[in-house]
Amino acid sequence: MASVGPSATSTQPALPSGPAVFKTIPYAFILPEIVCGTWVWILVAATSVSLPLLQGWVMYVSLTSCLISLLLLLSYLLGFHRNSENWKVLDSLYHGATAILYMSAAVLQANATINSEFGVNAPLNYQLNSAASFFAFLTAFLYILHAFSIYYQ
Repeated sequence: MASVGPSATSTQPALPSGPAVFKTIPYAFILPEIVCGTWVWILVAATSVSLPLLQGWVMYVSLTSCLISLLLLLSYLLGFHRNSENWKVLDSLYHGATAILYMSAAVLQANATINSEFGVNAPLNYQLNSAASFFAFLTAFLYILHAFSIYYQ
């Protein structure tokens, strides 16, 4: 005898659209990721770059992920996903990969912070690099939270 209860596919939560994006847990992390990521590249751009290779990677990761996250947020706000399961996979893969890239950028920024402790304009550059390191680790943590929460949803 067949059961009359709901099917397994109907228990999947719908993807949010419009302002509901800011109220749903995995997707509510997108705006803080953008804001903290913007602070990272503003703070790194404000310093005198002592190690261009290290901080160049930090700038690339922070700027690229900020722009892609902004496009992803706009697509959720405008409802481009049309409640497709492929968007969940895309979101999970993007945030997982970006979490790894951001963690590498945060470690490199911390190294640049340590190296900027001494030298020309050391106090100002050290403070800016310290703040950039803090926001880089915070942003990496937000991307990790987003990736795991979308995975476990």
